[in-house]
Amino acid sequence: MRGITGGLLFSFPLLFTMEVWWAGFSATPAQLLGLVLFTYLLLLGYNRYAGMRPGVSWRSIMIDSVEEMGIGLVLSFAVLLVLNRIELAGMALSEIIGKTVIEAMAVSIGVSIGTAQLGATNDAEQEEDEELEAEKEPGRFGMVVLAFCGAILIGGNVAPTEEVVMLAVEAMPVHILFMALTSVGLSVIVVYFSDFKGSSSSRNSDFYFWLTFDTCVSYLVALLASAVTLWFFGRFEGLNFWTGFSEVIVLGVLSSLGASAGRLLIK
Repeated sequence: MRGITGGLLFSFPLLFTMEVWWAGFSATPAQLLGLVLFTYLLLLGYNRYAGMRPGVSWRSIMIDSVEEMGIGLVLSFAVLLVLNRIELAGMALSEIIGKTVIEAMAVSIGVSIGTAQLGATNDAEQEEDEELEAEKEPGRFGMVVLAFCGAILIGGNVAPTEEVVMLAVEAMPVHILFMALTSVGLSVIVVYFSDFKGSSSSRNSDFYFWLTFDTCVSYLVALLASAVTLWFFGRFEGLNFWTGFSEVIVLGVLSSLGASAGRLLIK
């Protein structure tokens, strides 16, 4: 139930987005297979560094990731059927599979987060979790993985829409610069000055170095996630370099927030 709740909570915007339905109609089998593999790797990364208790074997991580994708497929099919975006009679099987698979990948990430994060713990479990807190700390590489998951989860809800292209085409260079600076500023505020659980509050001699390092890495991860999602949904086709670059920066405003907040909130 937690998985279903999380899947719907984080993916309902995509389930109601027309451009995603179109992508499901036009996606090739190779693209769908690539998306499934890519999502599975994201789930492995999340479950390894955040979603499961320390010391869990890779076998359990892989099994749980497959189960989460299975729940995502069933859930996305059911919702699309209720919304009349899938018709069992008169619709090609390839279109049904395409829509279901594309939607299910976002749903499965929400399922994973919901399963791990939305459950209540009793006092004994809470005390045990506190004892294992240091052991569960994912380290720098793990934080990059979580940042990428957060950027995909948040930015992916907007990447398929026409508004990203419109904003990129109409923006002047000064607007793109301000968007980039805003993204960096949000990353710094969320990770170091927000007082969120898991945010950094220490002020040691290396504070400014790590502030700069973490901010740069988080923003670069957000831009990479933005470029990947825009490419998958065909938002670079027929555009020159500047417009494509602008699209990445525009979506990076959301993705950077997802990368910085996500690595704290989905832990």
